[in-house]
Amino acid sequence: MGKWVRTAQPSQLCGELLWGWDGSPGGCEMFIRSLPHPTKCSNEAVLVATFHPTDPSLLITCGKSHVYFWTLEGGSLSKRQGLFEKHEKPKYVLCVTFLEGGDVVTGDSGGNLYVWGKGGNRITQAVLGAHDGGVFGLCALRDGTLVSGGGRDRRLVLWGSDYSKLQEVEVPEDFGPVRTVAEGRGDTLYVGTTRNSILQGSLHTGFSLLVQGHVEELWGLATHPTRAQFVTCGQDKLVHLWSSESHQPLWSRLIEDPARSAGFHPSGSVLAVGTVTGRWLLLDTETHDLVAIHTDGNEQISVVSFSPDGAYLAVGSHDNLVYVYTVDQGGRKVSRLGKCSGHSSFITHLDWAQDSSCFVTNSGDYEILYWDPATCRQITNADTMRNVEWDTATCVLGFGVFGIWSEGADGTDINAVARSHDGKLLASADDFGKVHLFSYPCCQPRVSPSGFHGAWGSKQSWGEDSAGSELPRMASEFAILLPQPPM
Repeated sequence: MGKWVRTAQPSQLCGELLWGWDGSPGGCEMFIRSLPHPTKCSNEAVLVATFHPTDPSLLITCGKSHVYFWTLEGGSLSKRQGLFEKHEKPKYVLCVTFLEGGDVVTGDSGGNLYVWGKGGNRITQAVLGAHDGGVFGLCALRDGTLVSGGGRDRRLVLWGSDYSKLQEVEVPEDFGPVRTVAEGRGDTLYVGTTRNSILQGSLHTGFSLLVQGHVEELWGLATHPTRAQFVTCGQDKLVHLWSSESHQPLWSRLIEDPARSAGFHPSGSVLAVGTVTGRWLLLDTETHDLVAIHTDGNEQISVVSFSPDGAYLAVGSHDNLVYVYTVDQGGRKVSRLGKCSGHSSFITHLDWAQDSSCFVTNSGDYEILYWDPATCRQITNADTMRNVEWDTATCVLGFGVFGIWSEGADGTDINAVARSHDGKLLASADDFGKVHLFSYPCCQPRVSPSGFHGAWGSKQSWGEDSAGSELPRMASEFAILLPQPPM
């Protein structure tokens, strides 16, 4: 296990930081001391910092118009600047790798590869125009060859030991430009792209998708009513249906507008997706074909929810209204029944009663209102609502979730909640990147939760794996978390 940990910082004020580590299981949280004699790395942005794999005293950093070769001796760092000499200095040096013989190879924003001789700071060989656009990934293979990955050209190129081009493949446009390349077992390569995808394969056999995700903020999340599946959608206009077991997308569909919400019909055969434009779609979950498209207002649709009996669809909008539709043919045919008017701010959350007789909504100004879907009128007598059994618990405001709010909490701190299928647990997602678990109902103030750490959360849901164990899922800025509840 290594003794030193390095971190690259783009700030020209802080530069490169090197930390001592005692190797304890706490990992990054157990950094115990900084370098005794800190040295400023560069006045320009630092993009990469890496140790030589066989020489722990050698550290290389690169970034905007520079490469530095560092030597670590007795707790002090000394550096030599890489000299480009007759070669044009690149705007950015984007990546670096070490060859088995000790040479260093860098890739830059001009599409060039430069070889720096072992122990030196001068270029010994250059491959100019290796890529059309920046070289973002380099990987020295065990057989002595080198793979480079391009950004704009999306190409992976295999170079011989003499830097002659042996082979190349182009990554499909749907997966995006290459950002990193790593070697696996045998001739397997792993390729990371700008579109949040990881590809697996080889230059000889081609590449297949291993991991795929969203590339912008993720807003919509819903679990399939009967299968170990869930759907996500977001700002990138992509709708993904995922397997909870394999964590792989079963299908993906690109829609015309950024999405904000999603909900399954109880049969699971139809999916509703709300967008930022006031349009919402019905998709067939088997074929992912478009079933229908509707428009309600011109504000974003923050929630779409079918009633438990499948007879109604409620569409909550940022125009302060809830549009109610009657539903036929297993969710394939909808007809507008009316709209619920009464909120003085945008709709944020919505839950149906188990018998589909009513639903409750939250709004941006922290109102809690109850509605009769058959008449689209507000139920003003709260006493009649006190014993209602709710099919879901996604509203962040209500008697059953009162205890999730800490003293002095801002009304926007908690973005989403969801109750487990057995009704015993409640998960919340907040502005501070945390997922908390509570017992449900959570009616006592300031209950102490169990917590997970994640990214800023916008939606929360529960699903089941093939063994029947329940897993909380959180939609966040760029990720999906699948933590296991504590036993």
